[in-house]
Amino acid sequence: MGNKGAHRDPDDATLLGKLKENSVEAFNALYDRYWATVYNAAFKRLGDADPAKDITQDFFLQLWNRRQELQILHLPAYIHTAVRNRVLNLLESHRQFLPMENLLLQEPVAGEHADGLIRRNEWLQQYNALVDALPPARQEIFRLRYTEGASSEEIARQLNISRKTVQNQLGKALAKLRSSLAQLLMILFS
Repeated sequence: MGNKGAHRDPDDATLLGKLKENSVEAFNALYDRYWATVYNAAFKRLGDADPAKDITQDFFLQLWNRRQELQILHLPAYIHTAVRNRVLNLLESHRQFLPMENLLLQEPVAGEHADGLIRRNEWLQQYNALVDALPPARQEIFRLRYTEGASSEEIARQLNISRKTVQNQLGKALAKLRSSLAQLLMILFS
């Protein structure tokens, strides 16, 4: 009488509801369903398997630990935001930064395609204006490091200055840009 044919897997909302009720089975189903998605998103941004695995494990640990307080309406969007934030936190904690252009290319365009492209281009213009406002020597060092990916040692050799000078100038540039860039990222990805 109640047989509707083939067994269907529960949807995300059902699993998240059961997760709030401490269902290990629901957690395992979400883990199996989304482990590769979380890992691939982290790996795409970092290009390194070990920290991508760490972020993936941390994501699922937090999903379980915070299961009763999380309000997740759309799990794939939640995963995207959570992974992006964990990657940015990891890079910040290690004082490593991706070139902004690379970070932008990795993000899906928010909203409609054309509108998202306009917002992205406006953001890049504002980002470049901030970098252009740095003193010329600091600007050159910043661009060599974060646009071209040169190491501090390579920049020091190329510009015939000490590595310590390169690091000091990068620190000053980042201090100047950090709050402005955070505000710009919030605008772009909102």
